[in-house]
Amino acid sequence: MRLALFSDVHANLHALEAVLDHIDRTGADCVACLGDLVGYNADPQPCLDLIRERCDIVVQGNHDAAVATGIGIEYLPRDGQTAAHLHRSARSDDDLAYLSRLPLVARIDVGTFVHASPERPAAWQRLETHCDIKTQFDHFVTPLCFLAHSHLPGVVADKIGVLSVKRGPRYLVNVGSVGQPRDRDPRACVAFFDSDSFSYRLDRVVYDVEGAVRRIDEVGLPKRLGQRLLRGM
Repeated sequence: MRLALFSDVHANLHALEAVLDHIDRTGADCVACLGDLVGYNADPQPCLDLIRERCDIVVQGNHDAAVATGIGIEYLPRDGQTAAHLHRSARSDDDLAYLSRLPLVARIDVGTFVHASPERPAAWQRLETHCDIKTQFDHFVTPLCFLAHSHLPGVVADKIGVLSVKRGPRYLVNVGSVGQPRDRDPRACVAFFDSDSFSYRLDRVVYDVEGAVRRIDEVGLPKRLGQRLLRGM
């Protein structure tokens, strides 16, 4: 089975459409979104519609939970709070119910899917230390656990010296962000895992960043959000 995985779309329609086009060209048997469909950017509705239509697996992110319920908005970054209030005020009851019902964790034979961490998925934990990362392997049993949240792509194995994904070790895999990359590369992230060959790769997809910035300005969101997209931060 060939998995396509992405996360942290954050209502960036220009980036999401480019990623979905890339998935269509590359091919996938299953498409997974690891949360944060909404927040930060200008187009929550079409992004929600596309993800509901195209994704086989979707888990809840912290911005999804905040927009769905209003609870926890105050813990988001300042510009994130502004976007969350705007997105919540304009969503239908059906969309809010969809976001609130998204599971925190999903699993198939080869992988566990979660937004932030398998250890405490509802705490929106940031894995910032070696100890934090090492502890996660005690909280999933599949060969891989796919997550995002930090917007920083990377792969960590449970064995020292493993430099690429291969059979044997277990892996914690951060698939990065579609809608707000933070590794100084403005291109959107999308990952692919092939369970037959047990191979993983992360692709970067060029999209119309300037168009996404214009949309931020058009809906009256803070200009800093557009500047972040241009810088990949």
